[in-house]
Formats: sequence, C-alpha cells, structure tokens
Amino acid sequence: MSIKIAIVDDNTFLIHAIKEKLSFFEELKFKFSAINGSDLLLKLEDNFHIDLILMDIEMPVLNGIESTQIIKQKYPHIKIVMLTAFDNDEHIFNAIQAGADGYLLKETNPNELYKGILETFNGGAAMNPSIALKTLKLLRNPTHIQNKKDQEELSLSKREIEVLESLSKGHSYTVIAEYLVLSPSTVRKHIENIYKKLHVHSKIEAVQKAKNHNLI
Repeated sequence: MSIKIAIVDDNTFLIHAIKEKLSFFEELKFKFSAINGSDLLLKLEDNFHIDLILMDIEMPVLNGIESTQIIKQKYPHIKIVMLTAFDNDEHIFNAIQAGADGYLLKETNPNELYKGILETFNGGAAMNPSIALKTLKLLRNPTHIQNKKDQEELSLSKREIEVLESLSKGHSYTVIAEYLVLSPSTVRKHIENIYKKLHVHSKIEAVQKAKNHNLI
C-alpha cells in the first residue's frame, strides 16, 4: 500500500522539512508541492490521483481554507490535513467547516505525522492533543467563535447604535429624530445602513441580531 501525498505551503523551506519527515516511511509517496491554493488547483488538474494533501492555512492568492472548500467539491476522494504553526480557534473552526479531515501542528515529529496521515487515510481524523481540546471547546460553545467572527464584521457607528437602541425601545422614526436631534430622513438613512450592515430586512431582525452580537 502506498499513500500519494502533495504538500502545499508558501514557505519552500517548510516544504523541504515536511518532505524529509515523509521520507522516513516507505509507503508515503511524495508526489508534488504547491506554493498556494491556486498553484495547487492547477497541478491537481493533471495529477488528481492524490490520496492526501498536507495543507498550510495562511498563504497568499488562495489560502488553505478556501482551497480546502474547492477541493472537497471537485475532488471529494482527496483527504486534507491542515498543517499549521498555530492552534488558532477561528482557523480550526473554519477548517473543519470547509471540510478538512485532520489538523496537525507543523512542529509534529515524523512519527506523529505518519500516524496522523495513516489515521486520516483510513477514515479517521488526525489531530494534535491541543487542537483536539480546542475543538471540543468549540463544539461545546459554537456561538462563541461565531459571535467573535460576526462582531468583527458587524460594526456599526456610534450614531447607528443610538438609532438602533431607540428602535429596540419601540420608538417611531419621528420620536427618534426628535430625541437624537436629527431629521426623520436622516434617521431613515441610518436605518437603511443598519439593515445593510447587519444583512437584515426588518426592524425586529435588526434588533435581534444586534442583541445577539452584543452591539446593543
């Protein structure tokens, strides 16, 4: 039995280090490397009989998480193990959502890497203990990471938050305008912007979403 492997990393020194780790084991056959997701997709067109990809996360052009999503759709038979320098919560969450089959740290020694590859190839999920622990925490509290991520994206201006807080109290546009010393048309404009930023279509949705993400 041999397992055909591709390595994707924008750091050629690290590619070399991983190749060296693989070389200890006869059944691990290194096939090719790529320096980013875009490069990988090109190479896979001629070389899709790969069993497993060792994928870096943070790469230019097309990162590891975006690449994983595309590969899982185009080549569902290929297993993907993320190889990363950090056990970052959000990366773990996003990689698992994108369809990654395993998640190991780059500092993993050759034996651990070999065991992880074998386990993933046979239908398991390779994970460093520290990553497994974080994954369990994420599963116990999935809203934590979602809220953190959404809060970065869902930023409202101070004035928009004031308008939204007044809306949540059931005040009409006219009352809000008087209270905030604005014209009713300016209030309407603020509300339009709030709907756009929060990706909602009604006052109830806007208030609920803002409360969920601790904006008001």
